[in-house]
Amino acid sequence: MPSDHKTITAWCFYDWANSAFTTLVVTFVYGTYFTRSMALTVESGTLLWSRAIGLSGVLIALLAPLLGALVDRTGGRRQALAAATLVCVAATATLALVRPGQPNGIAIALTLFVVANVAYELGIVFYNAFLPDIARPDKIGVISGYGWGLGYLGGIACMAIALLTLVRKNPLWGIATEAGFNIRATNLLVAGWFLLFSLPLLARLKKLPTTAPPPAAAPLFAQLGRTWQDLVRYPETLKFLLARLLYNDGLVTIFAFGGIYAAGTFGMTMREVMLFGIVINMAAGAGALAFGHLDDRLGGKRTVQVSIVALTLASLLAVLAPDKGWFWVAAVTIGIFVGPNQSASRSLMGRFVPARHQAEFFGFFSFSGKISSFMGPLLLGAATTHFHSQRAGVATVLLFFVAGLLLLARVNEKQGMAAARATPGETP
Repeated sequence: MPSDHKTITAWCFYDWANSAFTTLVVTFVYGTYFTRSMALTVESGTLLWSRAIGLSGVLIALLAPLLGALVDRTGGRRQALAAATLVCVAATATLALVRPGQPNGIAIALTLFVVANVAYELGIVFYNAFLPDIARPDKIGVISGYGWGLGYLGGIACMAIALLTLVRKNPLWGIATEAGFNIRATNLLVAGWFLLFSLPLLARLKKLPTTAPPPAAAPLFAQLGRTWQDLVRYPETLKFLLARLLYNDGLVTIFAFGGIYAAGTFGMTMREVMLFGIVINMAAGAGALAFGHLDDRLGGKRTVQVSIVALTLASLLAVLAPDKGWFWVAAVTIGIFVGPNQSASRSLMGRFVPARHQAEFFGFFSFSGKISSFMGPLLLGAATTHFHSQRAGVATVLLFFVAGLLLLARVNEKQGMAAARATPGETP
């Protein structure tokens, strides 16, 4: 695929498009609304939301490697990206129609959320797999950073529109506030936003050539086994994915419960939570843009290590924060280093991926971020329930950051890059 500015811009704008889902639905608006308005209590809502996040993670972990391998062999990466995007958009829009107190409303809402979240994450697999195609090796870090940075700005922009038009005492356009519809209507905004701004990439990408015969007749687990056999030939990539399996659990948990923690422990209102989300996304976007250049100079591994240390210290401060002021300090610091962590992780994987296994390996990249992702939310929910304290629950993310940092230290970045450059048939 030609590495032209228009293609790169369209690719980055998909980050702008999809970040509205994680910002408003997963983290700051609907997740908070569900725990406070849909569920019977904040504690039970926190537990149910953690289970939905956990179930999503398991499904994504099972599907991502298999579908990544399939699209590599069939050349249908663009079509897969479009399908995942449309499913997420449809499920998110439908979520706006589920009212508090309606029969089976909680179950319906959680089911729609799981469908939307799984589709969103599978779309990210196919989207990330295009990065090595559009970016030169010496620019992969900065382009990944541009994407993450633009994504956070997109989340901010969509959040600001929701705050100014929907989440207010008198919503614009005559939108009703009964049964919290103005809050639920943010899901309609997210769905429209995601669809509109994903169109440039979907229109521009060309179908990649088929690299091997379609494996339609292969048994499900046999195909997954072959994918795993391909991966173990690249030991540095495998070690990196194991490390990410742990530290990303901490990130998933922070994303899923940041707004819930702010509202439940520090008494923030919905509008305060949304302002909180805007500030955090601004910090994350600035961090991703700034560290993208350092990534190409220092290397992805070192950038990820620095970010994990900072995230660990900031998370500890968030747990111990005595008031809103200190919590804001911790949260902004987390925001600054979340962006670089995600961007550098993606660019490091891009450096480790051999050309013939791009979607396949990025499927395992998603797998590493999701196979244990149920552990963080479930552990947080269990600790919150057992100790009757959200602080105790949030403290569990420290375990995942520290464990991931220790495993990452064993990764040799130079060897991983050399293995990816080896031609087919060579020993990495």
